[in-house]
Amino acid sequence: MSTYNMIIARTYMVNSIPDELYEATEIDGGTPWQYFIRIVWPLCKPIIAVLVLYYGVAKWNDYYNAMIFLKKDSLQPLTIVMRDILIQNQVDPTMLTDARQASELAGLTQLLKYSTIVVASLPVLVMYPFVQKYFVKGVMIGAVKG
Repeated sequence: MSTYNMIIARTYMVNSIPDELYEATEIDGGTPWQYFIRIVWPLCKPIIAVLVLYYGVAKWNDYYNAMIFLKKDSLQPLTIVMRDILIQNQVDPTMLTDARQASELAGLTQLLKYSTIVVASLPVLVMYPFVQKYFVKGVMIGAVKG
């Protein structure tokens, strides 16, 4: 777990959950563990959703460990496959003599690069709407009602 993310989660818990809730749990005969499970955990769903999204994006974009440790091409993650496609489709400008052909190949190279960016971003963009409802709930928890 990242220290930065732990600081974010702790700050969220300290600032959004009042101490009076713990006192009320103690008065009702609850243990600290019950306070955490029944009070803190449901109120922390927004920050948990944010941290899950952070970790999901980080793992989706992580290609370095796979590049070092995986030798079989069939086990490579999508990011390495797309990286290999981009590297294989680079054109050496010294090999081209026609300016029109060079500009067409440069355009195709740019198109391939941008299409791989869209393919790499698509799973995160698909996942975001499902996590967004927790962001909205987090904003509404601290809002003034009535």
